[in-house]
Amino acid sequence: HVQLVESGGGSVQAGGSLRLACTISKSLDSSDCLGWFRQAPGKEREGVAVIDSDGRTNYADSVKGRFTISKDNTKNTLDLQMQGLKPEDTAMYYCAARTGGRTLILAAILYSSWGQGTQVTVS
Repeated sequence: HVQLVESGGGSVQAGGSLRLACTISKSLDSSDCLGWFRQAPGKEREGVAVIDSDGRTNYADSVKGRFTISKDNTKNTLDLQMQGLKPEDTAMYYCAARTGGRTLILAAILYSSWGQGTQVTVS
């Protein structure tokens, strides 16, 4: 079972930047994927960005060009650099891990391990 802990959320004005970090309890295999998802009040959880073991990435159209996902295999960490933040980016952000099959599909149902989330508020 993989444990994930997010950090780095906070409040920022529109146009500002934040960097989210996720600490992962163990090294993942070559068939595993990591991702960032978010959920705003009253809305379904949506995919923001995912990265597979080869470093290939996929982003939601709403964040392309503004957000960057990255991972450090030696430190077992996953980051999300967010720039040009907009009020519509306000949500709880979750780090997630998928084991047993690489995919770049941005679907929460494909991920089995989740962190507790970190709040991002853009005003």
